[in-house]
Amino acid sequence: MAEIHGLDELLNAHPFFASMDQRILDDLAGCARNERFDDGDTVFSEGGFADRFYIIRHGQVAVQVAVPGRGPVVLETLHADDILGWSWLVPPYRWTFDARAVGLLRAVSLDAVCLRAKMETDSELGYHLLNRFVPIMGERLRAARLQLLDPSPSVA
Repeated sequence: MAEIHGLDELLNAHPFFASMDQRILDDLAGCARNERFDDGDTVFSEGGFADRFYIIRHGQVAVQVAVPGRGPVVLETLHADDILGWSWLVPPYRWTFDARAVGLLRAVSLDAVCLRAKMETDSELGYHLLNRFVPIMGERLRAARLQLLDPSPSVA
């Protein structure tokens, strides 16, 4: 991704937000902030309150789950431009998996409470976000199924 200075510019340039009206992108930028995680840092933990989602700008994230008898199993590794986190959309708003930084991770997070409040008053925003998150949810669940059915150890 090209060098981008403002969060509004990042959202405008990111494929996830393609074809959204500028008004919606401006609203989203108001919910966004930059974040940094070091190698091995926990981005979020299964069962914790899902209070945001992330746009990965630099680095990698291991999406994983603890499996009895196998330990942590990496379900998927996400990279720059990927979207991390969908549990903020689904009550009771608890993370379904763990996420851990692999190397230095820079991301933009969008606050879930801010987003849900905006979605309550702007059905177009809700429509656009749901249309973009449903395929991500399906992909994460597919990756989880494939990894959990694989008997070989894929420990984090």
